[in-house]
Amino acid sequence: MSAKRLIVFDSGFGGLSVVSALRRRQIGGRLYYVADHAGFPYGALDDEAVVARVLATIEAAVEDEEGAPDAVVIACSTASTLALPALRARWEFPVVGVVPALKPAARDTKSGLVSALVTAGTARRRYLRDLIEEHAAGADVTIAAAPNLAAMAEAFIRGEDLSSDALAREIAPAFVERDGARTDVVALGCTHYPLLLDQLVQAAPWPVTWIDPAEAIARRVADVAGALYEAEAAEGVLRSTAPPAL
Repeated sequence: MSAKRLIVFDSGFGGLSVVSALRRRQIGGRLYYVADHAGFPYGALDDEAVVARVLATIEAAVEDEEGAPDAVVIACSTASTLALPALRARWEFPVVGVVPALKPAARDTKSGLVSALVTAGTARRRYLRDLIEEHAAGADVTIAAAPNLAAMAEAFIRGEDLSSDALAREIAPAFVERDGARTDVVALGCTHYPLLLDQLVQAAPWPVTWIDPAEAIARRVADVAGALYEAEAAEGVLRSTAPPAL
């Protein structure tokens, strides 16, 4: 079997958590990581700009690698909620997106209090509320916007110091006490957040179950790719790029 190609896209380093999950599932082939650092953070852009940047970046990646990939993973919640329809209309190869893992969060809670820790952009979109109604209607879900957490993860990956106090303040809205019960499950709604998982555990005011969206993405890629990747050896190429000027 010839080597297959998988493109993982994010606005920054967050998609590396997805790459790790793909590797743990031994999904092989040639893996290309494409990041639009010039557009980060996507939450600061309007919807049309996000869609345009995602389309242009994937277009450039496909052309650069001389042919369509076997699948593309959009490892960014904002890009997924906005650009998936346009991507799927543009290309025939499978495109896998990411959404907060609210279904397993609602399944695993014992207290009934669940939080979705998300970017400010994801928090303000109706898509998230529809997802809660569809997959977590039986739980009391708090939408906890963390406007600076993705940037903190980017800085941490670049080797900058991380303030534990600032991190604690950023995640505080996800921890709710109500009628003697406490939040016991937090769904991470951005692929950047798992990059700080050890630090999140330390900063949390009490222990909770953290649900990483990267694992769900990896399972979905395995389902979509199927036999294409089963026999491939792992070979990674890390890239960072920006789309053409818009």
